[in-house]
Amino acid sequence: MLKFISWNVNGLRAVVQKGFAGVFTALDADFFCLQETKLQAGQLDIAFEGYRAYWNYAEKKGYSGTCIFTKHTPLSVRYGMGIEEHDREGRVISLEYGDFWLVTVYTPNAKEDLSRLGYRQIWEDAFLQYITTLGKDKPVIFCGDLNVAHREIDLKNPKPNRGKAGFTDEEREKFSAVLAAGYTDTFRYFYPDAVGAYSWWSYRYHARENNAGWRIDYFVTDSRLDGRLIDAKIHPEVFGSDHCPVELLCDLQP
Repeated sequence: MLKFISWNVNGLRAVVQKGFAGVFTALDADFFCLQETKLQAGQLDIAFEGYRAYWNYAEKKGYSGTCIFTKHTPLSVRYGMGIEEHDREGRVISLEYGDFWLVTVYTPNAKEDLSRLGYRQIWEDAFLQYITTLGKDKPVIFCGDLNVAHREIDLKNPKPNRGKAGFTDEEREKFSAVLAAGYTDTFRYFYPDAVGAYSWWSYRYHARENNAGWRIDYFVTDSRLDGRLIDAKIHPEVFGSDHCPVELLCDLQP
């Protein structure tokens, strides 16, 4: 069995000051994927015994960025999607193993004024093509902050948020297209009707205290792996970021 964790830390240097090492150790994952690290190379000296770390940094300082800590040495590593216009922000890392690909992704935010929604749509198509190509070789597991609440039960207040960033029809349709292409939203696989299960809360309006959140962090797996999924979890008890970690347990070998 393998344990996967994904967490948008919204600035790893800040979260390190808030007990990141303790959370990392307590969750004891085979793979610990991070998004929005907001780092450049050399800005943070962090390592964990028994883990290798793979980093993808944005060209822009203090912005975006991803990382995977893993107990298992990959067969190969890819940074980005191999498309220059999409690979400047450090949003994708892919690790290849014998039975699967693991991809962590930080999907671009459409922005509050939706000024980046057009780019977001182009990105979504490119990412689906990317994982489809990887998936021809072996099944893909991808995780991260996908910046979309797919269904109305995936956020506390769907009606007033309809059409806003993260809950536009366009973004939701792109996620539906991923599922239609043969992928599984693992949390909904196990808990299809669960409500109040969120992974992100605004820092405004006491949102986390009131659990007025959104589920925008996911583990999505090739549907060929459905029979090997064991459980999917959300960890709202973990603080330090405006997101909390999400988890996948899977009957796989590295």
